[in-house]
Amino acid sequence: MAATSVGAGILISRIAGLVRVRLIAKYFGQESEAADAFYAAFRIPNLLQNLFGEGALSGSFIPVHAALRARGEHEAAAQTARTLFALLSLSTAILVLLGVLAAPIMTDLLVPGFTGARRELTIRLVRILFPGAGLLVASAWCLGILNSHGKFLLSYTAPVAWNAAMIATLIALNNRHDPETLAIYLAWASVAGSFLQFAVQLPSAWALSRHRGRMALSEPVRQIGRNFVPITISRGAVQLTGYIDQYIASWLPMGAVAALTNAQLLYTLPVSLFGVSISAAELPALSEHATTEGYETFRSRLDTGLRRLAFFIVPSVVGFVALGDVIAGAVLETGRFRFEDTRYVWGILAGSSIGLMASTMARLYAVGHYALSDAKRPLRFATARLAIAAVLGYVSALVLPAYLGIAPKWGAAALTASSSVAGWVEFVLLRRSLNARIGATGVPAGHMARLWTAALAAAAVAWGARLALPPLHPIVLGGVVLPIFGLTFIGGAFLFGIAVPGLRPRRTA
Repeated sequence: MAATSVGAGILISRIAGLVRVRLIAKYFGQESEAADAFYAAFRIPNLLQNLFGEGALSGSFIPVHAALRARGEHEAAAQTARTLFALLSLSTAILVLLGVLAAPIMTDLLVPGFTGARRELTIRLVRILFPGAGLLVASAWCLGILNSHGKFLLSYTAPVAWNAAMIATLIALNNRHDPETLAIYLAWASVAGSFLQFAVQLPSAWALSRHRGRMALSEPVRQIGRNFVPITISRGAVQLTGYIDQYIASWLPMGAVAALTNAQLLYTLPVSLFGVSISAAELPALSEHATTEGYETFRSRLDTGLRRLAFFIVPSVVGFVALGDVIAGAVLETGRFRFEDTRYVWGILAGSSIGLMASTMARLYAVGHYALSDAKRPLRFATARLAIAAVLGYVSALVLPAYLGIAPKWGAAALTASSSVAGWVEFVLLRRSLNARIGATGVPAGHMARLWTAALAAAAVAWGARLALPPLHPIVLGGVVLPIFGLTFIGGAFLFGIAVPGLRPRRTA
């Protein structure tokens, strides 16, 4: 039920996000200075959110908070939450100020290939966006409070407010300004939306953390601090993979940064819907089970989560590889975003898909480590991933295309494939580490084989339908082909005896 609430909230916010992405693609296109500058500037302040936001804060805070509440120490749990909010607000305010002042340095570090007007626009946008990133960190505190109390829907639908502010700005101002000026207004709308996302959660989170005493640096707060540092670095190392990709892509032809961002927005949809929803829902429960003797219940919950992930991620991988142009066209192809841009995004998306299974399952294995108060091993494994992604990505994106005699822009697809390989290394290390502590976990090979067979059969049917159709508008094509793919996969899973949400599986011998 918890995962369903998280998934529903993420789905609602992601639908709003897809509307936002489509409008940005329509008015900015892909191969333009405004698109590259906005997407690059958007990611630079998000480093603050990624380091201090949802992943790191939840991983360090929720296990401690859930353990206090499980022992009936509700007053201590509330005091810990309020103290953490004060410390987080102070540190975030300082970092936001530093980010605004150091915008030119950060821009040169993260997108060194940007020069001239594109660089200047990026710097200006970074300075506008940094306060919004700080507000999203505060929003992550609200999410941690609400999740630890089993209230998932509000925290994961709150980003709708952020998306709504940007959508309204794009619709209202698109015909009045050139793309560069529109990007500036859109950045301010992002800050306003960040405030709204925080504001809609704050009353509920504040009420749940009400206590009678003063804030204090108690032992639970210090424990969160001890966990926070390695988890922040660990999650930051994972997020830095995306920044390394952007760094390398800045040296590729114009449009590569925007195309990479568009592909990542599509790629992270199943990660958010399924990987984040299941991991977020399981963290409080796994943290409570970690306090009991033995690991049987802990292991059972983890295996159940892995099976659920596999059911959704396997068809996502096949769909992105086989039908990525249909997906990208339906979401992005409008206005200044052309058919050639769609095919470019498809190639990058296919490279990302290689590591989709590893990235989502690694998230759940990392949550298992955090629930057991082990933040050091995920840190080491994430660092290994970062190093592999950096070296392999540089060679694949900037050296390999010239060696093979292909267009330099396709280095972006090789770049995402390299990150996927690094993600698989991290996944294997996390699984081996956790299995050594709690016993064997994972999805049985036979179960995975049936899932892949159903997904590949569904892709074949969808391709057949696509070939039989006349030329259609990208949205209409997606509206016909993608449901055929999804329904065929569900039917195949049902016939193979795989548990399908809402259906009773057919028994197999």
